[in-house]
Amino acid sequence: MTKALPAKFHGEMLALYDHCARFGFRPVLFRRLVILKGGVEAAKELVFKPGTTGLERLVEAKKTELSMEAAMTRPEYRTLFTPLEIKEAAKRLEGSTARERSRGRLTATVTNTVTNTKQA
Repeated sequence: MTKALPAKFHGEMLALYDHCARFGFRPVLFRRLVILKGGVEAAKELVFKPGTTGLERLVEAKKTELSMEAAMTRPEYRTLFTPLEIKEAAKRLEGSTARERSRGRLTATVTNTVTNTKQA
C-alpha cells in the first residue's frame, strides 16, 4: 500500500468538517482526532464508538455519502480497513437511515390504575 491512499482518505476526513459546517454542525473533536491520529486511525477508533452525532446530522441533511462511514465502505478505501471495521461502518450507515434521531422528548402515557377501596 502506498502512502497516497491513506493521505487521500485523511484529506477526505478533514473535508468532512467543512461539509458538516455547511449544515450548521462543526465536529471539532472529530477534526482534532483526525489531525492528531490521521484519518485512517481516527476512523478505526471512531467506528466502534457510540455517539454518531455527525452521522445523524448528515442523515438529517440527506448527505450520508459525505460521512466517515460511507468513505470507509468505498471500494478504493477498503484496503485501509479490516473486514470487521468495514462491516461496522456499513451497519452504522444502514442503522442511521432506519432510525430517527432522538431529541430527548418523552411522551406521556396514560395508564389505568385500579385501587382497592374498602366499602364500609
